[in-house]
Amino acid sequence: PYSEAPPIFVNDNKYFPKTAAADSEVTSEHRNAPPETRLYKKRWIIVFLFSSYSLCNSYQWIQYGIINNIFMRFYGVDSFTIDWMSMIYMLTYIPLIFPVSWLLDKKGLRVIALVAAALNCTGTWIKVASARPDLFPVTFLGQFTCSVAQVFILGMPSRIASVWFGSEEVSTLGIAIGFLVPPILVPNVDDLDELAAHIRVMFYITAGVATFLFVLVVFVFQERPEIPPTHAQAAARRISPESYSYTASILRLLRNKAFILLVITYGEYLTLKVSTRHHWNPCEVNAGRIGLTIVIAGMVGSLICGIWLDRSKTYKQTTLAVYLMSLVGLVLYAFTLDLGHLWVVFITAGTLGFFMTGYLPLGFEFAVELTYPESEGTSSGLLNCSAQVFGIIFTICQGKIMDSFNTLAGNLFLCAFLLIGTIITACIKSDLRRQLANQQALAAVSIKPNLSAKQLRNYTLQLQFIH
Repeated sequence: PYSEAPPIFVNDNKYFPKTAAADSEVTSEHRNAPPETRLYKKRWIIVFLFSSYSLCNSYQWIQYGIINNIFMRFYGVDSFTIDWMSMIYMLTYIPLIFPVSWLLDKKGLRVIALVAAALNCTGTWIKVASARPDLFPVTFLGQFTCSVAQVFILGMPSRIASVWFGSEEVSTLGIAIGFLVPPILVPNVDDLDELAAHIRVMFYITAGVATFLFVLVVFVFQERPEIPPTHAQAAARRISPESYSYTASILRLLRNKAFILLVITYGEYLTLKVSTRHHWNPCEVNAGRIGLTIVIAGMVGSLICGIWLDRSKTYKQTTLAVYLMSLVGLVLYAFTLDLGHLWVVFITAGTLGFFMTGYLPLGFEFAVELTYPESEGTSSGLLNCSAQVFGIIFTICQGKIMDSFNTLAGNLFLCAFLLIGTIITACIKSDLRRQLANQQALAAVSIKPNLSAKQLRNYTLQLQFIH
């Protein structure tokens, strides 16, 4: 009904066209203007805060595995048990992603951010109490709590990009994690009491950082800007909550062939993270430095890929190129890992990391383009669910192959599946629905300049539904 038309924002003024008479009182300039869009500087604070507590959580995912031999001796457990300290992140995600995605759609970004930061903070303090050789179940409980926090975190990047960032910059986001800290804070010493002290220091530092970030989220994190950043986001806001069905959205996504192919290839791509596993012991510091090299190169790759994607809008072409180069990087990494030349490993690991991490924002944003106007949290959730399933399978399979044969055989196993993923990526149809929505909104203004604001909104929505 006309009385329920949403407000029109013009030059920071809000107009409510409640009746036809009231609408006639609005000046011709206001009536013909499209809904205003605006970019806020605070968006950089929001993304920095999200990246910070995401970093804190991701760092804990790897903190046991990067010095696994030390934790094996300290807690008296085997290597497979320590592997589960990272695989629990993957296993927890699978059953929880659907209720968390539903919660993201119903409650919004701020609630999800608060829960994520609170769980991450709680998990770190549980670990502080576990720095004794007989308390492995306690440290596992802390890791499990952090893994639940990760479920809330992973659904947020695409939603933050769409809600806060403009159509020319929604891909320029990246997340960093650290490999260097655990080997430095926890040296491989023989005395268990001294080792416990080092582990306790590491846990205390992590807990302090997580607590500080939780307080920042409580006081700083904002749900969304008052004025939307893009026409596509303005159109998404006009969809009433009552008309949205989470189940129907899932079913529509499962019928989207291009998106399903992307889900498969994205899941297979997680094998690159698994491929960096290698038995460096007792050189834990070298393992951490190589991991750090991968992460730093990956940060650069994410930034460059994001900027390129914002400028070119070549989602499929860029995704395919990065996928192919990652395959090349993995092959080089696999054949140079055991040559005995550490500098060669650093170069190949950096090359692999550049493309490996650069793909992650590409996958998320390509999914949003293929599935608009579906919820970004739902599409991202399905991508990450696929990644966790493939991650568990390949972690176990590669570990068995490496134990039975050698490291090269395990990495070649991953290369084979990455080649399959490259072929599937080439088959994805590039249907950029979000870009089309923005183009249609701008075209409607130029084609029909005399439309009222309400008619302009209806015309734009008609074009989107016809498409």
